[in-house]
Amino acid sequence: MSPPRTPRRERADSAGTVRAGAVPRRTSVPAAARWLIGLLVVLVGGLALSGTALAATAAPPAAPQAAVSPAQQTDGIDVSGTLRDQDGEPLDGVTIVAEQNGAPAAEAVSDENGRWELTVPTAGSYTFRLDESTLPAGTEVLQGETTREVSDGSLNTVVFRFGEEVAGAAGGGFATFLRLLVDGIRFGLVIGIAAVGLSLIFGTTGLTNFAHGEMVTIGAVVAWFINVGGGVQLIPATIIAMLVGALLGAANELGIWRRLRRRGAGLIAQLVVSIGLGIALRYLVLIFFGGRSESFADYTAQTVRNYGPIALTDKDLSAIIVSVVVLLAVALLLQKTRIGKAMRAVSDNRDLAASSGINVDRVILFVWMLGGALATLGGVLFALSELSSTVQYEMGFRLLLLMFAGVILGGLGTAYGALLGCLIVGILVQLSTLVLPLDLKYLGGLAVLIVILVFRPQGLLGSKARIG
Repeated sequence: MSPPRTPRRERADSAGTVRAGAVPRRTSVPAAARWLIGLLVVLVGGLALSGTALAATAAPPAAPQAAVSPAQQTDGIDVSGTLRDQDGEPLDGVTIVAEQNGAPAAEAVSDENGRWELTVPTAGSYTFRLDESTLPAGTEVLQGETTREVSDGSLNTVVFRFGEEVAGAAGGGFATFLRLLVDGIRFGLVIGIAAVGLSLIFGTTGLTNFAHGEMVTIGAVVAWFINVGGGVQLIPATIIAMLVGALLGAANELGIWRRLRRRGAGLIAQLVVSIGLGIALRYLVLIFFGGRSESFADYTAQTVRNYGPIALTDKDLSAIIVSVVVLLAVALLLQKTRIGKAMRAVSDNRDLAASSGINVDRVILFVWMLGGALATLGGVLFALSELSSTVQYEMGFRLLLLMFAGVILGGLGTAYGALLGCLIVGILVQLSTLVLPLDLKYLGGLAVLIVILVFRPQGLLGSKARIG
């Protein structure tokens, strides 16, 4: 007796009829695509929730049955700064007045740390003036009145200068050119510190990381929390923040990018993820740090010293020295160490490096950690030398365009090209103030970037490649 036959399952053929003996086939979305879609949904949802939370905290409920005038409904625009005398000591109880068209618009008094903040009603041109009668006796004012444009959504910081006039800061056209040239070298070195990690990440993984600017911001914010909240001096606070930045880079690689690569996600998909990640990190910093600029506890003085024909503050000179030392150390790392040679091998040919016995994943992890540490250092130096020792939640996003300009100008994927390109961009940005307004100084570097890439698309140190 034959065993009972199991029921036959039906299958549809190409003509639409049902045939027996087969299981219906289900189409499935690739795992990488599902993971990417889920990540984007989480990012969008998180941004929506954070926006709702910010709106709820930023707009307290109005008192019932209270008439509110239109002037009271406008929050205004915050302008802030820090007052320190020629010896670096904070100035307490000094009155700062903001005027527009000759009429007073706002007023503030500095606290025990020299910090002051006032709110002007609308965007526009304002004159900020120190009430010198409220200054302590013996305080020498070099610049007690300044006029600047105030705009919503930007970092509105006003700096007053104290001390005696330095001969190197004045002089003719050549002295001005030399001073701007030195400022451009300093600015280019700071951009280069932050951009070297961006270039190394592209060289080893092919990823154009738009979230790198947020790593710069987070590094500076962590250093600020350790310095101001923890009471740690800024130099050790920066070293600790660099370790945190390295851990953040490792978390990025292990938690996101390595998983995407193993699931076969393309570079375009990874680029889109980096954009979403950058937006999410920027608003997370806004939630926990706030939208106002905050000053470091150390090195906020604006004392200018004479070095022959040029004049620099101590922190500007320190930024130049630290940047040169760190960049030389990175160059020696790439040329003389085993991990540096492995990084160059992976950048040249990942498959050949893997077949030669190099652990590619370990090399890429080290590159992400190095990039995170350098981004943190670049953020601190950028805050000290360019933002009057203040930290702001959009500072990395503002620096990101210049980092990309320097990396592309020097040649994508080459650390030395990134350094050369950033130096050129920094010098051109500062020299452009000879013919452009200060608020438009970034246009000079970006215009030269376009001109050079028209004649040399691979960048200054990049090599030609055949595509297709």
